Amino acid sequence: MLKRTLIGLLRSHELTGDKAKDPLLKSHFYKLSKDKAWEEVVSLLKKMQGYKVLHEVVSVGEIVLEKRTMTGRTMDITVSVIGVNPVISAVDIYSASRGSLGDLGSNYRTILDIYRTIDKKLAAYKTSGI
Repeated sequence: MLKRTLIGLLRSHELTGDKAKDPLLKSHFYKLSKDKAWEEVVSLLKKMQGYKVLHEVVSVGEIVLEKRTMTGRTMDITVSVIGVNPVISAVDIYSASRGSLGDLGSNYRTILDIYRTIDKKLAAYKTSGI
């Protein structure tokens, strides 16, 4: 966690993906069609305390959210739902803080928070990938 805070002194964004070095930032996969995963993820994000859904772009599978930190900064978060094949979907998250200063790891913690919430709801469908 200290390493994340130190990285956060300089960096004000964080993202997940297949090739992430940090295992906690790897894409999450679910045994659900893209449409079903989209439905579940969108309804879950709308209920998450402290997050505000700004846009839903079904065609590209992106949900854009905003979150205010305790220090008053605004974070812009994009959650992507990707259909890997007809029965498996992946969820990736990009989070960035507005402003020029680093985020002290808050984008990292936000991503983990969102993944925890999604994983809890979709536990029955979680898979290690393709």
